[in-house]
Amino acid sequence: MLTKLPLPILILLLGLAVTQTFRSTNRNDDSAIAQTSPQPTPQEIVQPGKVLALPGKLDTIPVFNSNSPEWIKTEGILLSTFPPNGKKVPAAHLNFPFQGRFDLFAHHYTHTPKDLQTLYLGVIVHNPGKKPVTVDVLQAASYLMQDAPFVTLAPYVENNDGKAYSGPGDRAAGDVLRGIRQADFPAKLIIPPGQSQMLLNHPIPVRNLEKPVNGRSSFMRLRSSDRVYAASLAMFAKKNSDGSDRPPTLAEWQALLDTGNFAGPRDKTPTPPNATSGGLIYGRVAGVSQGSQWQVKLLDNPTATNLTIPVRGKAISYALDTLRSGRLGTEQIQTAKMLVRYPDTAYEAHGNYGIEYKLTLSLSNNTAQNQTVAVTLETPLKEDKLSQTGLRFRKPSLDFPFFRGTVRLRYFDDQGEQKTRYVHLWHRTGQVLEPLVQLVLSPSTKRMVQVDVIYPPDSTPPQVLSVKTLEK
Repeated sequence: MLTKLPLPILILLLGLAVTQTFRSTNRNDDSAIAQTSPQPTPQEIVQPGKVLALPGKLDTIPVFNSNSPEWIKTEGILLSTFPPNGKKVPAAHLNFPFQGRFDLFAHHYTHTPKDLQTLYLGVIVHNPGKKPVTVDVLQAASYLMQDAPFVTLAPYVENNDGKAYSGPGDRAAGDVLRGIRQADFPAKLIIPPGQSQMLLNHPIPVRNLEKPVNGRSSFMRLRSSDRVYAASLAMFAKKNSDGSDRPPTLAEWQALLDTGNFAGPRDKTPTPPNATSGGLIYGRVAGVSQGSQWQVKLLDNPTATNLTIPVRGKAISYALDTLRSGRLGTEQIQTAKMLVRYPDTAYEAHGNYGIEYKLTLSLSNNTAQNQTVAVTLETPLKEDKLSQTGLRFRKPSLDFPFFRGTVRLRYFDDQGEQKTRYVHLWHRTGQVLEPLVQLVLSPSTKRMVQVDVIYPPDSTPPQVLSVKTLEK
């Protein structure tokens, strides 16, 4: 699903291809012959075993989901859940109040703006009531692409210190998984009756960068004591009297909200869910999606109380983040539905960016022998209906990174010690991987493994969590 790759990566890949072509035409004849030598045929690997739909379902916590337009050239309204009355462009306001727990996700880029202006991303929160409202900021992280560049990493990097990341969305999701609230976010906002406050007023600068491309990913878990409305907005920096840049004020953000139009340019219009022909365009999300967390105990059949490990050499895989045209034979679509959205944006929250999967495996060895069990989060080749007897991988893998993010593992190791590990994953599609954790289960024993992952922006679904009993 190349449309899910961020533009910086596509630009980089195109640049590498052009560079390679130039180099191959300027080498000596021997080098040119070597360059055109046929490559070995990729080896397809089928992982035998069952592929199951993920039990359970998303919770009902609403998510303010601002990802369209992904690339901003003209300032304006990105997503507004304010009421439309009194606004110059009523269609830009979706009239959806938040109360209690809700999440906020905003993921946008800028590329070569006029005069290399600094773009600001603002999130304004309004109290429409007659009493003060408290918005608790439970966790919050916001990163620029320049502070979290897209880099190639090893498939596994132990990441207990949080220093492994590839991209701003990856880094922000990893912070929230750890329960972090960055220092520049308050623990709470207290909003007087009928007033608004800025939850976010952060720059996306491009001046003085090697290439004038930058972006910002922001992710927050919030709780409101009463009804509030929220809006994300894009505005270029204002000027001080000496010509230097300054951030927009609350009044300037409010004026943009009241009188502004949609930010642009608009993304590709998505394919309607009932379409039966033509290409599939998922589209970018701008609206309120439903579901912040999918928490489940994984079982090998619906009537079981534990997960009986498979026979040696076989695997049980649970599909994660399945979507239209990528169900891996499960017939399950896990994509969060949209409660409100703009007509030219995604019909569903494809990718489930920012959703936390909390997966518990109660592994049970019912045999009379020691069994070695591997647990792996992996990215098979994407398909809708499985044509083989299992998931397909290949050596070498395809070259595109399909998953970049941190998972948390909690389990008892073979020495009986309780472990908590944060591991950063960097997967190409179809890549054959070593296990995240490998355990030896004694006869007639059980072992609990907890796997938690916040699905990171700039990744591409679907993935699977596989439990495999090794042949040795």
